[in-house]
Amino acid sequence: MDKNIDITTETRTNWFERQFKIKASGSTIKTEIIAGITTFIAMSYILFVNPTILGDAGLDKGAVFVATALTGVVGCLATAFIANYPIAVAPGLGSNAFFAYPVVLGMGIPWQTALAGVFVASLLFMLVTVLKVREVVINAIPTNLKAAMAVGIGLFIAFTGLKQGGIVVGSVKSFVTITSWSDPHVWLTVFGLIVTVALLARKVPGALFIGLAATAIMGVVTGLIAMPHSIIASIPSLAPTFGVSIMNIHNVFNVQMAVVILVFFFSVFFDTTGTVIGLAQQAGFIKDNKMPKEVGKALFTDSTSMIAGSVFGSTPTACYIESSTGIAAGGRTGFTAVVVAIMFVLSLFFSPLLAVVTSQVTAPILIIVGSFMMKSIANIDWSEFETSFAAFMIILCVPLTYNISYGLAFGLITYPITMIAAGKGKKVHPIMYVAALLFLLLLFTMHELPAK
Repeated sequence: MDKNIDITTETRTNWFERQFKIKASGSTIKTEIIAGITTFIAMSYILFVNPTILGDAGLDKGAVFVATALTGVVGCLATAFIANYPIAVAPGLGSNAFFAYPVVLGMGIPWQTALAGVFVASLLFMLVTVLKVREVVINAIPTNLKAAMAVGIGLFIAFTGLKQGGIVVGSVKSFVTITSWSDPHVWLTVFGLIVTVALLARKVPGALFIGLAATAIMGVVTGLIAMPHSIIASIPSLAPTFGVSIMNIHNVFNVQMAVVILVFFFSVFFDTTGTVIGLAQQAGFIKDNKMPKEVGKALFTDSTSMIAGSVFGSTPTACYIESSTGIAAGGRTGFTAVVVAIMFVLSLFFSPLLAVVTSQVTAPILIIVGSFMMKSIANIDWSEFETSFAAFMIILCVPLTYNISYGLAFGLITYPITMIAAGKGKKVHPIMYVAALLFLLLLFTMHELPAK
């Protein structure tokens, strides 16, 4: 009998080695499990932040909670078994804010149609990945404009956090101003921001999740947030959002939605590519400055999970930078991502905790994530006026128009104009001329909803 046990154990070990090459990667099953749990703790805030943000757009929070978890499961398993990378994939923070605030609430696009836009963008993302034309698209957009997109969206997300947390309020005289500090809920946001920033400064693993939890607990203790009736419950229904994207795909064929789809596509395209390269560098996968073939597979898995997420009822996915915490803990193979997927499955039974995640609890996360995206400003060459001014217009107009599409429109329309004026019109890629035309049409066809 002992011999049978030994054979079973050896068979299981051989399967792990064949599938994930754990020993060959210099890791162990125990290390991979610890790495997976570490990564999940670091990124688990999305389970509660995503339903809150998309709930503002009218989606059912319970359904979004399930969609977020299931999308994470699909994304992580795809990364594990196709690319064998220790990278976790789930709905991204940033694209959900773009979906909810400028697209649904700002442009007045029904969330069902916006979700169909996510589905189309995911198909487009998979197409360019399969055809291996992502390099052409990347090279068509100048570095200055790529960096500006990240910075502008980062400022928009941070401003949204300040607004949602009540720190910045509307003003008749100056458009916006600082709060009067009389609302105790504002102080809850401040508390969460201080705690989370302190944890990040001390490089505490899972700082964003711990900060979110601490803020929610403080809200409950002080009576600012109602105590949930339970902690564990049955899994909420996915019915309110499942398949809605496919059923509304006929509504995306207009200029307004074309621009929205392009923004979804480009934000995921550049975010995923940059994150995968950075994490591959950290894990030591890059040899002689060359990316291994698995990188293409990682991009393919992200597009796969993005399609699944849009069908489930969530916004675009992202390769999570928090995967770096698991890599730092020793994760080197796809088994780390498998563990993250298992944790997502277990989390499905904790939906009652959504009740304590209010806008004041998520606001600090938005502000901090916005700061993370600001690092791209260092990549802008300000001495090259013909492209840097277009980059400046994007950075300036995204937060001030409170609309990412408008901000990009001003920058992408300005770029070919300044390049032609500088006698460099032939250097502008045809894709950029098409983009400028699309955004020009956008400015004449899009109308904001009246203020509520």
